[in-house]
Amino acid sequence: MANIDVKAVRKNYGAVPILKGIDLSIRSGEFVVLVGPSGCGKSTLLRLIAGLEDTSQGEILIDGKTVNDLPPKDRDIAMVFQSYALYPHMSVRDNMSYALKLRKKTSDFIAKAVNHAGAKLGLDALQERKPRQLSGGQRQRVAMGRAIVRDPKAFLFDEPLSNLDARLREQMRFEIKKLHRDLNATSVYVTHDQIEAMTMADRIVAMQGGMIQQVGAPLELYDDPANMFVAGFIGSPAMNFLNAEAVPAAGADGQVLKVGDTPLATLPGRALPPSVIVGIRPERVVLSPAGEVPARVDLIEPTGLGTVAHLQIGGQDLKLFTTDRPQISVGETVRVLIALGDLRLFDPGSGARIRVG
Repeated sequence: MANIDVKAVRKNYGAVPILKGIDLSIRSGEFVVLVGPSGCGKSTLLRLIAGLEDTSQGEILIDGKTVNDLPPKDRDIAMVFQSYALYPHMSVRDNMSYALKLRKKTSDFIAKAVNHAGAKLGLDALQERKPRQLSGGQRQRVAMGRAIVRDPKAFLFDEPLSNLDARLREQMRFEIKKLHRDLNATSVYVTHDQIEAMTMADRIVAMQGGMIQQVGAPLELYDDPANMFVAGFIGSPAMNFLNAEAVPAAGADGQVLKVGDTPLATLPGRALPPSVIVGIRPERVVLSPAGEVPARVDLIEPTGLGTVAHLQIGGQDLKLFTTDRPQISVGETVRVLIALGDLRLFDPGSGARIRVG
């Protein structure tokens, strides 16, 4: 396996900048997920690493070697696409072995590689079938098997689960992660699905607007987001954002965060700008008769696993998530506990994190 280094990479299509200076180091054997909304540049970055696009500026290195001028076939990487890209007239076995035949590998080598990959992916009984005789999940396994037999330096995945239903996506997430563990392969995985990113990644690269917003372990981005984009994109249900005012605390040192006319929390000994965005995860909003914050219930969504309650506080929406089944009704006024340590503050203009304490 190999390290992948991306240094000051830019990509323009004509006068339109798509990637605006990307610096990223991926360690050998690491599973890195590029995540972000459509148009953020994550697939473009993957294609630059693969050699399917040319950089406008910057350098890409694989295993310490600059590969900007190398064609895809010489970069020793394997790519798994969203569309599977299988040859419809070939059997599973022939699809998996095709690249090895082009490389003039011996029949014994090919048979051993295909059988090994087929066993890992549960394809032993499907080797003679054509793609039209396979389910979506089975086709994706074949596409992965085709990549595995090449024994590349790195695997690149371009939204490989987008065409699968929810149950298959869950199953394939497990299989891809298990495969990565077994192969100890350097893997770069592109998705717009933050659940895939959270459950699969060693590190997440959160992207927006052609730039990297934050890089870190999944729970690092979840608990300690660098800005509003990361805070809002990572997590389901999504983080609450409330427009708040910071006013001096009466008769005490510190500032009170107010949402409309409702006091939310008091921050001791800290000078904040007069207006801030307050972020809080829905599971950190706690229903309690002892709560100091009143809220009106607007909507209740039972999910089986838990309950999402949509509340109104100071004229703004606030989601609450609990694994309990609270006995509350639409229109009722409830009280909630919000711990000071669970709040994340952001600048209303830039969206940058305001750190306190």
